[in-house]
Amino acid sequence: MTAETEVTQPSPSGTGDHALRAVVTGGSRGTGAAVVRRLRNTGMDVTVIARTPPPGDADSARFVAADLTDPASVHAAARLVLADGTPDVLVHVAGGSHSPTGGFAALGEEEWERELDLNLLSAVRVDRELVPSMIEAGRGAIIHVASIQARMPLWDGTLAYAAAKAALRTYSKGLAGQLAPHGIRVNTVSPGGIQTEGADRLLDRLTERHDGDRDAAWDSLVAALGGVPLGRFATPEEIAGVIAFLASEHAAGILGSDIVVDGGTVRTT
Repeated sequence: MTAETEVTQPSPSGTGDHALRAVVTGGSRGTGAAVVRRLRNTGMDVTVIARTPPPGDADSARFVAADLTDPASVHAAARLVLADGTPDVLVHVAGGSHSPTGGFAALGEEEWERELDLNLLSAVRVDRELVPSMIEAGRGAIIHVASIQARMPLWDGTLAYAAAKAALRTYSKGLAGQLAPHGIRVNTVSPGGIQTEGADRLLDRLTERHDGDRDAAWDSLVAALGGVPLGRFATPEEIAGVIAFLASEHAAGILGSDIVVDGGTVRTT
């Protein structure tokens, strides 16, 4: 791990001195990048915290390079963020799964530590660094991106990921109760399948288990989910729209909630 942190800080376009400040972790690509675009379109001044800058889009937002699995790197990144002022909105998108298929027996200590570190503890670290300033300001909205796998884990390829996301939901629920008296709302968004590179990588791993038959791998994934009534996965932009709503004043009365965006996959709560 490295604690080295760097920042690029272009002037935000069209935000003005009174724009709300947002921080998005994992905002370089995929769903995170869609969230950044959506928040900027609402007029927010956005800072991205991620390992690598957005490809070919470096001027879209402030960028702070950090490894969220390294506490020292997170601390250094937070100092840079807070030097510009207290965030009004904190969105934690960073996460993912890189574990092998094969269920519990294929997951060793290293795989469990990696999945918990990236999908749970990274959010805890960022909150620990930035939330005290939000408490002092007496305002803010925090959105953690969880997963429907917290409710219906897929044992074959993402069991540790699912367990980490379930822990993230529980942590977020408790945090919501603690921060509500300080004027800070905490909610989670739980997507089902999303049309991203991460979903493609999962499908690649499942394809290997189906002797290279990608259609069979897709059918097995949908079957494991119990079907997707909408007939497709959500787009990153659809997830970003829900997050933008929760970050806005229109969601002022919503806290401690988990908003599911899964095309109807989860039949009950």
